[in-house]
Amino acid sequence: MYQMTLRLPDELATELKEAAAANGKSLNQWATAVLEAAIDPDLAGSEAEQIRARLAKAGLLAQPSTRMKRPAPEVTQRARKKAGVGTSLSSIVVEDRR
Repeated sequence: MYQMTLRLPDELATELKEAAAANGKSLNQWATAVLEAAIDPDLAGSEAEQIRARLAKAGLLAQPSTRMKRPAPEVTQRARKKAGVGTSLSSIVVEDRR
């Protein structure tokens, strides 16, 4: 088995030790699990995280663009009124079947 020495900031080393203890693992066991998950998407947490990790590894993960703002309530209300006007879909289907 390969041995490796890492230089870490003191704060990171402390956080790693605390995280390992919180998970009931030795520092080595926990660090190994974290490093394996970092390179193997199948070891990531949820199914969604696994899919995102696979897409990222393949260079196919699209980063979300800036979020769109929610339209003003009056804009939404006008759109609802316009959407409720016209021939209903069921009427179109019935007419088409004749």
